[in-house]
This record gives sequence, C-alpha cells and structure tokens, in this order.
Amino acid sequence: MSDFLTNVNADWFRSRISGVIFCVLAVFVVLISRLFYLQVVQGDELRRLSENNRIRLQSIDAPRGLVFDRNGRLLVDNRPSFGVAVIPKDARPMADVLSKLSKLLDVPEEDFIQKVKRQQGASPYKPVLLMQDIGRDALAAIAVNKFDLPGVTIEVKPLRHYIDKQFAAHLVGYLGEISAAELKMKKYADNRGGDYIGKFGIEKTYEKLLRGERGGRQVEVNARGRNVRVIDTVDAIPGYNLHLTIDYEVQKKAESLLADKAGAVLAIIPSTGELLAMASSPSFDQNIFVSGMSHKEWQDLSTNPLRPMENKAIQGTYPPASVYKIITAMAGLEEGVIDENTVFECNGSIWYGDRAFRCWRRGGHGAITLNTALAESCDVYFYQVGQKLGVDRLAWYAKACGFANPTEIDLDHESSGLIPTAAWKYARTGVPWQSGETLSIAIGQGYNLVTPLQQLSMISAIANGGRLMKPEIIQYAAVPENDLIFRPEPRELGVLPVSEKNLEIIKKGLWTVVNKRKGTAWQARLKNTDIEMCGKTGTAQLVGRARVKEQDEEKLAGHLKSHAWFVAYAPAENPEIAVTVIVEHGKHGSSTAAPIAREIIQTYLLPDKPDSEEMVKR
Repeated sequence: MSDFLTNVNADWFRSRISGVIFCVLAVFVVLISRLFYLQVVQGDELRRLSENNRIRLQSIDAPRGLVFDRNGRLLVDNRPSFGVAVIPKDARPMADVLSKLSKLLDVPEEDFIQKVKRQQGASPYKPVLLMQDIGRDALAAIAVNKFDLPGVTIEVKPLRHYIDKQFAAHLVGYLGEISAAELKMKKYADNRGGDYIGKFGIEKTYEKLLRGERGGRQVEVNARGRNVRVIDTVDAIPGYNLHLTIDYEVQKKAESLLADKAGAVLAIIPSTGELLAMASSPSFDQNIFVSGMSHKEWQDLSTNPLRPMENKAIQGTYPPASVYKIITAMAGLEEGVIDENTVFECNGSIWYGDRAFRCWRRGGHGAITLNTALAESCDVYFYQVGQKLGVDRLAWYAKACGFANPTEIDLDHESSGLIPTAAWKYARTGVPWQSGETLSIAIGQGYNLVTPLQQLSMISAIANGGRLMKPEIIQYAAVPENDLIFRPEPRELGVLPVSEKNLEIIKKGLWTVVNKRKGTAWQARLKNTDIEMCGKTGTAQLVGRARVKEQDEEKLAGHLKSHAWFVAYAPAENPEIAVTVIVEHGKHGSSTAAPIAREIIQTYLLPDKPDSEEMVKR
C-alpha cells in the first residue's frame, strides 16, 4: 500500500513539474517572440521614436531683412523678443498647465486653449506660440514656476521694429501673425503657425525677399522636455536688405506738413520714376501690429472717419478738379479744336441749354488765350474746349495719360479711378450721356475720379518730355554684407498722346501758373531762389457753385468743403522732382496744397536753405 501511495505521489509531482516547466517555457517563448518583434521587426521604427523622445529639432527664425532709405538711413530693423510656447506632448495635463499659465500672465485661459486647438493635427512635439513679446515680469514669473509648467518654453525671436513711429507707414507696411487660411496657401508653404508675415506695404509685396530662410538646432531633452544639450545647429539665413527710393528728409517733411490734415503727398524723380516720398495722412504706428493691440485700439483705427488705414496716395479717389484742364488742353491742341492763340470770352459763366455753367471768378476773365486760361484756371475757357471735343475724345486722352489705369506700383490695393464715357454711363444707369455733362468733365468734375499717384504720373510725364514711367519704390536689394542682388531698371509704360510742340505750349502755361502775378499759384513760387517751379492748382468741389454762391464756403460743414489739389515740377528746365498734393476739404489748391508742394521741392533741391515756415517764425 505504501509503495502504491509513493508511486501515486511521484506521478502527481512529475505532472506538476511538467506543467510548471511548460508554463515557464511558454512565457519565455512569448517574451522571446515579443523581443524578436520589437528588436528585429519593429526595431528601426521604435529606435526612431525613442530618438524623437530624446532628441528634437527646434526651429530658428531668420532675421528679417532691414529697410533703408535711398541714402542708407535705417528705417526698419529687428529687436530680440521673448515668446511663450507650449509643447503639447510634454504639457501634461494640458488643462492644468494652461490654467496656471493664464493666471501668471493675466490672460484669459480661453485664448490659450483656442491657440492650441488651432494647431491640432500638427506634430505633438511642435511648440505652439501662446503669447508674443512678453515683458520682463512675465518672463521672471515663468522662470520661477518652470517646474510647475511642464512643456512650457520660452522662445527668443527677432521682432520687427519700426524706428520712427508712423514714418512712411502706408508705404513700408507692417507685419501680422499668419492666419489659418494663409497657412494653406502655396506661397506660405515654408511658414508655420505663430510666424509673422507681411500684411501691408512693401512688407507684404517683398515678403519673399525679406523673410530669409529658417534654420534649426538638434537638441537633447530630458523627461520633462527641458533642453539638456545642443547636438547640432544649422544657422538661419537672414532676409535681403531693401534700400528704398524714398528720401528720409523729403518723406519727413511731407508727413510734418500733413500732420493736422487728411490727404496725401507724393514726390518722384521724373526721369526714372523713383518715388522720393509717399505720405498718407492720418497715419498709424506699425509697431502695434507686431507687439499687439487692444480691441479698442483696433476699433479706433478701423472706424476713424479719416481712414488712417487707407493709403490715400494709391487708394483714395477724388475728382481731379482743374488739374484735369491739362488733359482738356492737350486734347484740344492735338485734335485741332484750339491752338496757342485761340481766344474765348469769359464773362463769369456760359449758358448751355437752360443752365448757366459758372466760372470760379464770378466777374469773369475777359478775352483770354490758352496760356492765360491755364494760368488763371478759367472754367469758361475749358467748358468751350470740352464742348467741342465731346466726352469720348476727352476720355481717350485721359486714359492715354494714365488715368483709369493702375500705375503698376509694387503695392497692393491700388485703385484704378474712373474716366467716364457715353457707353459707360448708359451701361451703368441706362440713361444716355447728356452733352451738358461734358462741360463738367472738361474741368475735372462730374464722374471723374483719379488717385494722387495717377496725377503724379501724369505731371511727371509732362516734366520728362512725355514718358509715363512705372513708379519705383525699391532702389535695390542686397544681402546683409551689401552685395547687390537686384536693382530695378526704369520702365516706361507709355507716352503721352501729345506732340513735342503742343507739350511745350502746355508747359509754358504751367510755368505761368506759378511765375506770373495773376497765376493761381503765384504765392507758392520759390522766392529768393533761382529755381522756377511749374504747376497746376485744383479745387475739387463737393457742393455745386450755385449753392456756394448762397453761402460762403467758410460756412459749409467741414465734410462739404472742397478738396485742394496741386501738381508741380521743378526746375522748369531739366526737372529733378515732381510733386502731387491732395488735402481733403482743404478748400483751395492755391492756398492749401501749393505751399506744401513748394516746401517739398525746396527740401529736396535746397536742403540747406531754411524753409518758408522757419523764415516766418524768425
């Protein structure tokens, strides 16, 4: 019996041992299989993931290209700034991290949440910029609490800095954070969320040249995502520097003369088309778009009735007023309707049908020729020239002089203006053109609309002998070491539709405007100098003369007062500068716009001579 029990116990023990051995072997087989799968089958992929956990690539923003004036004066540079970013993979739990960060920075938590949500789908190791250009106090607060803020990093970036607040703001433009829609565009394929790109002006037009090429560094991080060491670095390549055609002193003078007005001032070199100044008023500080602005600041800008965000030089459209008489004179001479000696009688008005079309001088100018009509800006003379020409012939000459067409300047949102024809009116209103409407068109009123830059282009072409030049704003682009990359060549867009003989007749009239006592710009001449200026005044009426007759214009509401125009060039022989001035509701071109043009011309041609304002103060 005992032997039997002994054998039974031995068999039971052997079976238990076999079971244990089998289980152990099974576990080893599973472990070996798993190790084989992890190390052989998935080895490369897991090794890559492991490296990504330990080694990361960090982006290095390229310093944006600098901007200079034509004489090498620095206008726009970059300054270092600190930004707060979060790495989603390391910020655990994300809600707690964002909550703590919002309290430290006194920023609504929802703002941070929305920024993180916008980056969903991107790499979890890619930093999400939460706040740009933080101050020293915020930087210190984050540094003190860094162990409670896993995944939060401080990024040092170059930030755009516009040295003179509001200087050439509409020309230079500004930067803004790239939007979700822009990130999907092909031209922004190299950009990422949080980047700042050109939104306006040359910052936008020349974005590709200015932005440079992003660099990067390979760093080793610890379990909390903190940098341990830098393994390798590829330096960023700075953007190209842009040297503008703008002259700092001329631009500064233009802006100071417009300081308390709404309008625009432009200056150009007639022979090359290089812009010396482009001032639009009121202006704005571009730095607030980079450092951030409050909702109230944006509302103040966007709802301001004087439209500070509009570049009036290329976007503002106005009746050309008496400046258009240059076109009427040109058309009349070329079509043989008048010649230099043609005389018309001005008695203060002309009757057409049952309506009296008045001249600005109520007593009239008497019997006058074209030269006197231009000099004294006689409306009745040009009413009669326009009547003989008709609206369509006037429109053809206006368009050939660059009106109703963009000038092709390298800036966005340029307006084309409007030059009406009989067909245009019928298509727009269904009403045929009335011949009496041509009289208003002939003196630059009616449906006519032009931009200040178009007026500048036209007067510049008269100054240079008839060539319509493309307005240039870039003198050249260069790498930071000043090696030249490209220099735009002067480009002719067309020629004025006028013979050399007739152009000289018109130029003689423009000379008389300024240099003869009865000329409308006599008071704006360059006194005590050898420089003679040629020009044409204009007063774009917003209220009909019949109404103004009943009440003095001084009593009109500000928004009903006329716009003041003046176009000019100097010297009269071999002109070196042409200028256009528009002052909204400035009343008269002779008293408001012409003196501004004189100061601009004097600043450029006689930089060492005190201007008229300074002489008056003395």
